[in-house]
Amino acid sequence: MASNEAGPAKKSDKEWQAVLSPEQFRILRKKGTEPAGTGEYDKHYDEGVYSCTGCGTPLYKSATKFKSGCGWPAFFDAIPGAVNRHVDNTWGMKRIEITCAACDGHLGHVFEGEGFPTPTDERHCVNSISLKFAPGDEPKM
Repeated sequence: MASNEAGPAKKSDKEWQAVLSPEQFRILRKKGTEPAGTGEYDKHYDEGVYSCTGCGTPLYKSATKFKSGCGWPAFFDAIPGAVNRHVDNTWGMKRIEITCAACDGHLGHVFEGEGFPTPTDERHCVNSISLKFAPGDEPKM
């Protein structure tokens, strides 16, 4: 994704490659997926906030994280306004892609109606590499 817009979160591919690792770039900027069960935050349940690796925008509170068994960190809701949704028809299926609202970095996909006992009946299936965790009390947002 190349962009001519100014601002800290709007960068060209070359600028993103300078600040992200090759794997972060593949997932955040090229919409890749890390292998199931390999991510740092899959089974991580400390109290705090998960932010975008690309731009640092807070995305998820630990209070919304749950054990889904899917192999990726799962959340039932994002911080209001932090995540955008897009229809994704790749791989022969209809899914909803989720991206960081600030930098458009690919996070993963959201799935609905799977029967998890959560307030939203949603599972935000997020690549660990797209997230950076900050421990401690959750901010009031």
